[in-house]
Amino acid sequence: ALWDANNEKLFLVRDRVGIKPLYYSQFQDKFFFASEIKSLLQYEGFERSIDYQGLFYFLAFLYIPAPLTIFKNIKKLPAGHMLIYENGNIEIKKYWDLAKKKSEAPLKGLWPNGASRHEMSDVRYVKTKAYELMKETVESHLISDVPLGVFSSGGMDSSTVVGLMSKLSSKPVKTFSIGYGKEAESYNELEYARILAKHFKTDHYEFILDPDIMEILPKVVWHLDEPFADSSAILTYLISEAAKRHVTVALTGIGGDEVFGGYPRYIGAILAEYYARIPFQIKKKGSRWVEYLPESSKSRNIPGWIKRFIRAGPLPEDLRYISWISFLNPSKKEAIFTQDFLSGLDSFDPLRLHQNYYNTLETDNELKKIFYLDTKTYLPDDLLMMGDKMGMANSLEIRVPFCDHEVVEFAFSIPTELKFKGFKLKALMKQAFSELLPPQIIHREKRGFMVPISQWFKKELKPFTLKLLSEENVRKRNILRYDYVKWVLDRHFSGKQNLSDQIWAILTLEIWYRIYIDNSGYKT
Repeated sequence: ALWDANNEKLFLVRDRVGIKPLYYSQFQDKFFFASEIKSLLQYEGFERSIDYQGLFYFLAFLYIPAPLTIFKNIKKLPAGHMLIYENGNIEIKKYWDLAKKKSEAPLKGLWPNGASRHEMSDVRYVKTKAYELMKETVESHLISDVPLGVFSSGGMDSSTVVGLMSKLSSKPVKTFSIGYGKEAESYNELEYARILAKHFKTDHYEFILDPDIMEILPKVVWHLDEPFADSSAILTYLISEAAKRHVTVALTGIGGDEVFGGYPRYIGAILAEYYARIPFQIKKKGSRWVEYLPESSKSRNIPGWIKRFIRAGPLPEDLRYISWISFLNPSKKEAIFTQDFLSGLDSFDPLRLHQNYYNTLETDNELKKIFYLDTKTYLPDDLLMMGDKMGMANSLEIRVPFCDHEVVEFAFSIPTELKFKGFKLKALMKQAFSELLPPQIIHREKRGFMVPISQWFKKELKPFTLKLLSEENVRKRNILRYDYVKWVLDRHFSGKQNLSDQIWAILTLEIWYRIYIDNSGYKT
């Protein structure tokens, strides 16, 4: 924030990628801004009117994308934007955007002589530059007057940060990992975190997740300010709490999947081109058969992924990808939402924001469009927001080397065919860091920082969930039809479908209402 006293102008600027959140509100002829919504709510007389569009986005994507928030009179400043406030007027300008970088264009200024288009197509050149740039970035993040550590899952992203920190540090790096007992073995990544710790001789700390989720969840919801249903917030909160006992700053691998191509859905975009060539009648029969596949509650719900892929097959390119990342079908909104809620949406198009981002780039490269969309929405408004708030909840500073704008710009300029090898994710990244990391890390399957909520809902969390999502409570909110909520619960508890994300969203929404609307304080 910068106040220009001579011209009586206020400048608010959010960082390029969205590492830190920034909220603002114009209310009763006054202008407010803060890094937390709860700070704005302290103003006496502030109306806590729900923004139904923001709420719809939450239930569809599990987070609320900028510029919307859950409240009508509070907005998020999007990443890479500045706000100018003068004489009661607000002007918002974009000062940075990946879209300014022509798809697969040369990068000027990153290195003394720049990089030509030919060089950016040379895998040897690109992987060398990827290593050098990440090394420089991690080194800059090690500047600190307080103790540092790193969250280590044993995945490619966090392992790269651990490896580079170890190379650059004169003392053993402090690594922090969280895992589960035997009941959630498919979610456990401690084996790989231990391999990494042994390889780099780190000062390693492990924590087994066996807390009272019913006690922790309201705390997490309160710290997040808005309804938010990425269940890994629980893990991030707990590992931040544990790490704070030993360090004040923690580096993470957030952003590595977006910039270097690490999500299985990116492979889906490649497969979709081949799927489109299959004759219609064969696809029709196959889609019927696939619907009978039982879904899994393990970390890799492959049958569920296949169903999502095939259901979205007939859709246009942009809607197909948005369907993959959505947890709600807008075409069935009349069966999901109450009439009062739908009336409050007016002529709202729930897909427009994501479609606009998807179609911003003038390119036929579908993966480029997907990378851009994820970098503008999911990365800042889910992952980075969650990391920052869960860290700050424990007075722990979170640093994200993969989200330095130079790294993001460089990775975005890499031709997509270099990022993947056939249907293998992060092919270029694995080549770039193959000499740094042990082979067990390089060749392991993608798992992700996940919570076994699917299993919890069938066991420990079931009574708690049924109590909070009773018919009386659901009807009281007047948002979702109880028939829909009951259908979601029945489908999940019967094992017919893994709808744990949808249940988590509805459950956290009810807790959020109790804290921020019913009690206007930290209670459940």
